[in-house]
Amino acid sequence: MTKKLLTIALTGLFSTTAFAADLYVRNGGAGGSYSTVSAAITAAADGDRIIIQPKTNGTAYVENLTINKSLTFVSETIYNRYFIQGTITINPAVGRVVNISGLSSGNFTIYNVVASGPTTGGRTTINLYNCYLNNVATNQANTTTNISGSTVSGGISFSHGRVTANKAQSISISSTATDTSPATTDIEVYGNKSDFGITHSQSNYNFKLYNNFCRGVFVYAIKTGSSNEIINNTIYDPYGGDVPPFFINLNNGNTGNIAIINNAASFVVGQTNVCIKNNNNATVTASYNLFTNPFVTDGAMTQSNNSGSVNMNFDNTNYTISGMNANAGNPDVSYTDLDLTRNDAGHYGGSNSWANYWPTDSGGKPQVNYLQTPRTISSGTLNITGSGFSK
Repeated sequence: MTKKLLTIALTGLFSTTAFAADLYVRNGGAGGSYSTVSAAITAAADGDRIIIQPKTNGTAYVENLTINKSLTFVSETIYNRYFIQGTITINPAVGRVVNISGLSSGNFTIYNVVASGPTTGGRTTINLYNCYLNNVATNQANTTTNISGSTVSGGISFSHGRVTANKAQSISISSTATDTSPATTDIEVYGNKSDFGITHSQSNYNFKLYNNFCRGVFVYAIKTGSSNEIINNTIYDPYGGDVPPFFINLNNGNTGNIAIINNAASFVVGQTNVCIKNNNNATVTASYNLFTNPFVTDGAMTQSNNSGSVNMNFDNTNYTISGMNANAGNPDVSYTDLDLTRNDAGHYGGSNSWANYWPTDSGGKPQVNYLQTPRTISSGTLNITGSGFSK
């Protein structure tokens, strides 16, 4: 094997950004700072950073925010979140980038992070890192949402972006309209916990759903001619229902490919005992998937090396899986685990193993939010790409 170049890109979200100015928000406007976040936003210019002091005893800045500039929001106290009791509305604009780190929305379900406003003419990027949120509703057209290391007590609803290492009630990929300024990257949902599953129902992009722990994956729309992947997820549904854990039911008439590979699943049989269902249009390939249930499918699909009635143990408190999923995934080298052994079916297997992202705070160290590690190289350049953020 010849190695000509090894490139490792590991970047912090804020460390490489040049800010025009730092504006401080502190309780009571101490030290000549602003007393409210809204006042700081009004005074800020595009590219500024607003540094917010967490109030003593965890009390809140009680205000609704409208963000209509490219700004970055961070905590003044390392590893401590600032508490904003109010709805945060981000107005889309061409090239607008809004970074929010260390925000807590408290336990108020009516206060959410939303994108709202006209979306024509270019893309808006919203980055949410290390936050405690109620709901995220950024499924506007022409909007990219990158969210990582956050706890969302409700749902994450977004139209495009990268969603990694979050714990949420639900994750929904949808769009209020067709993008007029398409992004050049796929939708990526890696290493998350979702109580109610992951739902995909838009037709703008390819999607990749890797290494999530959830109750099911439900696909209602895809991009025509797209290639989509559902790989190394752990599906655990102790309640049962009328929808299979892998459910493809396209309602937009589009056709495309969906690969379902290396997943491990267990579900209580309710109105259906089907493991994978393809209701219409999609070209589905299912291989090396394991179920504790008898393996039953419904609809057209190409199948190989799937297994049912497999002995596996699931823990939806600690989000672990053990048993016969070990070394049971696709043996191809491109799916190998981080230790270069054969793929473990489920969310700890492969390059995007849950171990990349959890625990989210290991002694105050920076948090990885993306990692791409090709398994082989015979000649030329090996590129290892990753990114992270400081908590």
